[in-house]
Amino acid sequence: MPEPGWIDEIFDGVRYGLEGTVVAEEQSAFQRVSIIESKRYGKGLLLDGCWMTAEGQERHYHESLVHPALCGAEAIDRVLVIGGGDGGTARECLRHGSVQELHMVEIDGLVVDWSKQHLPSLGGGCWTDPRFQLSVGDGIAWAAAAADASYNVVIVDGSDPAGPAEGLFNRAFFENCRRILKPGGVFATQSESPEAFRQVHIDTVKLLREVFGYADPMYGWVPMYPSGWWSWTFAATDGARYRQVQADRAAAIAAGCEIWSPRWQRGAFDAIPAFMERALNQ
Repeated sequence: MPEPGWIDEIFDGVRYGLEGTVVAEEQSAFQRVSIIESKRYGKGLLLDGCWMTAEGQERHYHESLVHPALCGAEAIDRVLVIGGGDGGTARECLRHGSVQELHMVEIDGLVVDWSKQHLPSLGGGCWTDPRFQLSVGDGIAWAAAAADASYNVVIVDGSDPAGPAEGLFNRAFFENCRRILKPGGVFATQSESPEAFRQVHIDTVKLLREVFGYADPMYGWVPMYPSGWWSWTFAATDGARYRQVQADRAAAIAAGCEIWSPRWQRGAFDAIPAFMERALNQ
């Protein structure tokens, strides 16, 4: 076993690091995939040297991405997750008993394989849940080929807008996501840090408002990510339904959540700083 050292993501003149060791690393067809064992947050995943998740951090991210969408959509029978190869998003979706089918499309099979092997707690029982269907392939192409109004919820759990995730942040992709969303549906995406990726965040929210009609960012924290301050943006065509929590769905999952609750969600949507509110309203 290598001696412990510092494993850093370096972004825009700042280092975001954990003390630990690299336990597996390989270049896939798409990116460099690294598994680390850290002292603070347990095992974690990096893609091309950027932090994706860790055992002691993942709930900050996955609960925030999933539950506003699944507690706000009119129905949640059919869910599409694009990306999400570590399994955390699928796990949180499948905690909702009303989900009948969940399709996950992950471009990199190595991420799935290594997450199952090294980070089994993230996916939990999702990999063997009969409602779960995994496709290893291009999520952008999947959305383009899917039938109109075929999903109640579409969730994008991608990495930063570079490399294999670059196409997840453009109008053509968002328009397909709107097209395949059923009436009363909700779209959700991680939308970067409003500090470290400020312009990407602003552009993403504005574009989603143009495409869907209604879109709002929600702010929280993932301490291992650049700046620690993160965002998720939710969109719908028939009003800001993602802000309205269906009480029965919330009650069924709340006791198992570490971060998310209806109260936390209300505060997270309202925690928009003045400069960001001005920028989004220009």
